[in-house]
Amino acid sequence: MPETVPMTLEEVHALARDTLLRLGCSAAQATAVADTVTAAERDECQAHGLFRIPFYARVIATGRPNPQAEPAVSELAPGIARVDGKTGFAPLALQMGAEPLAERARSQGIAALAVNNVFHIAALWPEVERLAEQGLAAFAFTAAIDYVAPAGGTKPLYGTNPMAFAWPREGRPPLVFDQASSVSARGTIQIHRREGKPIPEGWAVGPDGEPTTDPDVALQGAQLPFGGHKGAAIALMVELLAGAVIGDLFSFEAGMRDTDHTGAPQGGEFMIAIDPARCTPGGDRTAQFAHAERLFERILSQEGTRLPSQRRFAARERTRREGVSIPRTLLEKIDSLIR
Repeated sequence: MPETVPMTLEEVHALARDTLLRLGCSAAQATAVADTVTAAERDECQAHGLFRIPFYARVIATGRPNPQAEPAVSELAPGIARVDGKTGFAPLALQMGAEPLAERARSQGIAALAVNNVFHIAALWPEVERLAEQGLAAFAFTAAIDYVAPAGGTKPLYGTNPMAFAWPREGRPPLVFDQASSVSARGTIQIHRREGKPIPEGWAVGPDGEPTTDPDVALQGAQLPFGGHKGAAIALMVELLAGAVIGDLFSFEAGMRDTDHTGAPQGGEFMIAIDPARCTPGGDRTAQFAHAERLFERILSQEGTRLPSQRRFAARERTRREGVSIPRTLLEKIDSLIR
């Protein structure tokens, strides 16, 4: 029997949505999560695709999130909007906050969005890409559960604390990156464990503080920040932006709440959107974008280079035509959730 099962993106979306509905999510919550899961499979980012559905199931089973939550949007200042996720899942709250954030960025030149009280198990790039498609530059920051040691330490304190950035481009997909402040994403280590593969050296230490290439030992110990103190400084920045600034949880506080060890962090997300046209006299957006393209051309003129997100966009075109391959064991696991 083949180890993988071919699926269309429509089938991926239907499976994710149907499973979440059966687990008790409202139609709006289930659809928003299915949108992000499908986007990840479409772009061959498996760690955020159907692989995440069991995480949603585990945390729903604890009774901590409200899978029927209806997020509420409010204004904190002319340039700052807020979405109270009401302890639902992040994708719906982010979808609801996208237009209020974009409107304020176009009005004020720069604006922020505070998303509070959500369970965040998704990638960050969908929300910044959504804004870049409207001609805005965008940042997103979120903390997680304490998995990552500070520089020089061996005990978990920070989350993997990703940050994402998107830059609009005329006539082509935006430039987007989404990266953890740890050497690797948590999900990547979990996929190595699932596939029985060692992780590279330098990704993590075990509970004894010693380096390890065993994914099981790594998941019991602490992940490491990329670039030592440099990645740790970014992780600290993300903690402050997604925690202290918007009045939400730090990663170690989210870890204290995850008493069932679901791996689904409760907390917030902080976003910034910038209208480039409001940042120069005259606001010549076309000239700004053309100027950026000169930089991109210089990067690509060097052999072996690529722009962030080029791989994802290439995968996107391929999977739209050919579909995706999902591990049979994962599909069996999702089927068992329903049954």
